[in-house]
Amino acid sequence: MTEEEKIDIEFKEAFRRASNTKIQLPPDIMLHFYAYYKQASLSQGMGMHSPSGNSELRNAFKLNALFQVKHLSVKEAKLKYIELVNKYIID
Repeated sequence: MTEEEKIDIEFKEAFRRASNTKIQLPPDIMLHFYAYYKQASLSQGMGMHSPSGNSELRNAFKLNALFQVKHLSVKEAKLKYIELVNKYIID
């Protein structure tokens, strides 16, 4: 198994854990999850993301979070996402 395959498996497991948690995280931490996930998803051919939703203020925070991680490679974003899950999501 290659390093990329191992990271992909860990990323998918981290996403599963984060998606199924009942833990209420602070909004700033949730923005980190959002931005790292979106940056990591670039490998799936999604290109640049723009926030969607009805709240302009919330979308502005999301966009700011995306700008803060745009320098990360897909691999780096996946690793950061995995790190966040391991730090905040307790099974």
